[in-house]
Amino acid sequence: MAGSINKVILVGNVGQEPQARTMQNGQKVVSFSLATSDRWRDRQSGEQKEQTEWHRIVIFNPNLVDVAERMLQKGTKLYLEGSLRTRKWQNQQGIDVFTTEVVLNQFAGQMVILSGAKPIDGASSEYVASPAPSTPQPEMSVAEIGDDIPF
Repeated sequence: MAGSINKVILVGNVGQEPQARTMQNGQKVVSFSLATSDRWRDRQSGEQKEQTEWHRIVIFNPNLVDVAERMLQKGTKLYLEGSLRTRKWQNQQGIDVFTTEVVLNQFAGQMVILSGAKPIDGASSEYVASPAPSTPQPEMSVAEIGDDIPF
């Protein structure tokens, strides 16, 4: 179907330690579950309600596989972009089972660690997960910039 889009954007927490495996062709794959939650106040009772959805995440992109193996752990908060893929397989009883997954394939997908990553080389997880602090830049006047525009 021309003009269709299969894109999923999720922000949630890793629900289990990521599992890495190597496929028959030698390519590494990482999979894990991601929890997303909706919260709202019930109009009639006034109490806080919450509903959690679990998503199966599969990463084929070699660069993201490396990051996932080294830095993700249970509880890590992630921003993910991928696509939905449903696959059919047979369980041990020979019954057809369908599984829908969010896939970050080799040429598409994005993963941003928001917080809670594993420490690397002695760095704290807060340092790894947070962006570098910005240093204030001195103000410049238009006269100091000059007319040499590079385009």
